[in-house]
Amino acid sequence: MKVLVTGASGKLGPFVIRELMKAGHEVVLFSRRPVAEEFSHLPLILGNINNFEDCQKAMQGGIEAIHHLAAQPWPVDHPQMREDAEKRGIPFDATMRSNTLGVYYPLMAAVEKKIKIFVMTGSNCALGHGFRISDRPFPLQYLPVDENHLSDVEDSYSYTKHASEEMLAAFSRAYGMRTYSLRSAGICDEQRRKSMAENVKPVTEWSEWMYCWVGSEDVASAHRLLMECAYDIEPTGVYYCNGNDTAVLEPSLEILEKFKPEYLPLVKDLPGNASFLSNKRLQQVVGWQHKTSWRKYLN
Repeated sequence: MKVLVTGASGKLGPFVIRELMKAGHEVVLFSRRPVAEEFSHLPLILGNINNFEDCQKAMQGGIEAIHHLAAQPWPVDHPQMREDAEKRGIPFDATMRSNTLGVYYPLMAAVEKKIKIFVMTGSNCALGHGFRISDRPFPLQYLPVDENHLSDVEDSYSYTKHASEEMLAAFSRAYGMRTYSLRSAGICDEQRRKSMAENVKPVTEWSEWMYCWVGSEDVASAHRLLMECAYDIEPTGVYYCNGNDTAVLEPSLEILEKFKPEYLPLVKDLPGNASFLSNKRLQQVVGWQHKTSWRKYLN
């Protein structure tokens, strides 16, 4: 297939590009910045996802599927982050623009060009458990969390990730597109996995992020599988895309016993270091497997 990768110069971009090329797909790149020398032989459209004309330009020439990686990765208007964003010259509405219009514009450009497959790297933050603003705790219902768990978002990043999932579903219903969002969690390349192993420390408190992570290569394989299986599965869907295990040494139940005993009655199944977010749906639907590991680097 001829595919377009947005956010091609970002941290995840190279992994998705390599995965698609290895599988024999023709790859076109879309980015605000030049890409790595490794990909200099590939067609590149320089542009911004927040500009509709740029998105239209990127989807010329027979594109059949879109892998949407470009996004603002944190809530710049968050009360605890806005001052830092202002110092860095980032507009307070950057998250809302990039993660709503920056999804809407590529989708609309895809509709114009009759491109039927759209796979997006979303975020586990669509659940709403991270970046909390109020003192109201996240209303956890059961563990491990799966795609049926209700969302309870408070911040702009989590909201836009949840809203973009709904947008993809709407475009699937309205235009017959095959749209998929990956709720990725703590994307880690090999260098970061090595650092995790070198710097791992005993858990001293509960983390709202639930110690989740996923290998960059594994997110890339999920992108490819959803695209290749698009016409054999449901036309739209959301999938948790995280490692089978946590990013800490202690068993998951032991962490709950020490820091969140009130969660113990909510547990369905958490053997060993099992993740608090379930990736079973992604495994079952497209045969995805999480293959990378940070534990192999432990001394």
